[in-house]
Amino acid sequence: MLIDMKKERILAIITVPVMLIAIGMIFFYVPRMRGNAGEILDSSFKIFYFHLPIAMVSYLAFTVVFIASIMHLKGNSSKWDIVAHSAAEVGVVFAFLVLVTGSIWAKASWGWYWIWEPRLTTSLALFLVYLAYLMLRQALEEPEKRARLAAVFGIVGFMSVPLSFLSIRLWRSAHPLMFGGSSYGSSGGGLEGTSLQLTLAVNMLAFALLSASMLVYRINNEALKEELEEMKYNYS
Repeated sequence: MLIDMKKERILAIITVPVMLIAIGMIFFYVPRMRGNAGEILDSSFKIFYFHLPIAMVSYLAFTVVFIASIMHLKGNSSKWDIVAHSAAEVGVVFAFLVLVTGSIWAKASWGWYWIWEPRLTTSLALFLVYLAYLMLRQALEEPEKRARLAAVFGIVGFMSVPLSFLSIRLWRSAHPLMFGGSSYGSSGGGLEGTSLQLTLAVNMLAFALLSASMLVYRINNEALKEELEEMKYNYS
């Protein structure tokens, strides 16, 4: 299921300026944030504009794995297996970045790079689940068996996505709650101010475009790899 290379290039061309604008807004457009004691929170709060979009993109990538896995089991089509595999690789990259940016934010906010609070813990579990998914694919050589077992794993493993997202609502957490409602002991309640909201929206768009570009690139690579393997098999 090779995607048109022209569309891949167009997506990449759009992604680059949007990403540059998003980063520029973080450092030059967002007003300075101050804590309750009047201290400037710029260095610690700016990581939020990377952390939240990266987290949402990782959830989206794993949702693609879930949907593609279901479609593969329904139709036994290799194209959906390629999509699931590619989305899992992209998702694992962003899930790792969630842990990195989350740890940096935790250090600035709580004084420690890591504490075993619900959001950080479930984010680690999410990363490990899909890392295991990729390891499973590497361990199996027979293509049909690998695709089938990976699809089952991709469906069952998806339970870790809503568990991670809802963790601060289900358990007492020090992690701020950004999407309305209330959680047991969580702080925060969204962004106030047009500049903050606009910056977050642009960064959401930028990272969504980046993940889409990476996904298309990986799908094309996997499709070309599969075609090459078929050619080798036919000529052998």
